[in-house]
Amino acid sequence: MLAAAALAWAADASLFKVDVTEYGAVSRFGRVVRVVEAPGLGVKWPFERVVRVERRLLFLNPVEAEYLTMDKKNLVVRGLAIWRIDDAKRYLETLVDRDRAELQLADLVLGEVGSVLGRYNFSGLVSTQGEASRFEAVVGEIRDRVNAIAKPTYGVDVVDVRIRQLSLPDQNKRYVFERMQAERGRIAMQYRSEGEREAKKIVAAAEHERRRILAEAYREAEQVKGGADAEAMRIYRTQFGKDPQFYKFMRTLTAYQKILDENTTVFLPADADVLSLLQGGSGEGGD
Repeated sequence: MLAAAALAWAADASLFKVDVTEYGAVSRFGRVVRVVEAPGLGVKWPFERVVRVERRLLFLNPVEAEYLTMDKKNLVVRGLAIWRIDDAKRYLETLVDRDRAELQLADLVLGEVGSVLGRYNFSGLVSTQGEASRFEAVVGEIRDRVNAIAKPTYGVDVVDVRIRQLSLPDQNKRYVFERMQAERGRIAMQYRSEGEREAKKIVAAAEHERRRILAEAYREAEQVKGGADAEAMRIYRTQFGKDPQFYKFMRTLTAYQKILDENTTVFLPADADVLSLLQGGSGEGGD
């Protein structure tokens, strides 16, 4: 009976189960001797102990910290690190548990953020023009530097490092906002100047086109008028050749029609052309 109980106890103490979300680190007298990564049942000696280590992605939110850029501008940064345990044996030997791991990684992330940001100007991190900003490159450099230390030292793989918030200290916000307003005012003035310059170009081009059209129309009108005058003169010459006396009479009447009205009294000399024409007409009629 005792033998069966001892056998059952030994079997129970020798078998363990590893979940797909964890590592099974087998330790002997406080020292990790092997790590079981495949999920399922495992076997150990009864005097050995199994330490379960998380293998899923973990999130770390370091505390908010203030840094100085290369051009002496203060920035307040709140970051985020995504990490997982890559080497469970080294992790347990150096960090022991998750609480200590988060403290150590937080210090590492904060230190590398300050080291990298100190080599960039403020405009390289915060810019209104996307092509001038190097934010993504800075974040990638921070991630690579953190991972280069964490993986070989602690057995931790830092999958990504993100900057959740990038802001200014309260005492600097007013100064920065005033500079931003001044910059926007300068840009607006530049746009207005460019708009006025373009407007003047458009007006000048339209005026030039108007003058060209008027000149072309005047030229065509003069050509038409000249042709009409020439045709009129030709008709006058033809008609004058047929009856010079009648033509002269009509010209005289036309001239009087333009300078006289019904309230005008005209005294003509006896040898006036119009009287001679009328007298000649009367004489011919009397005959």
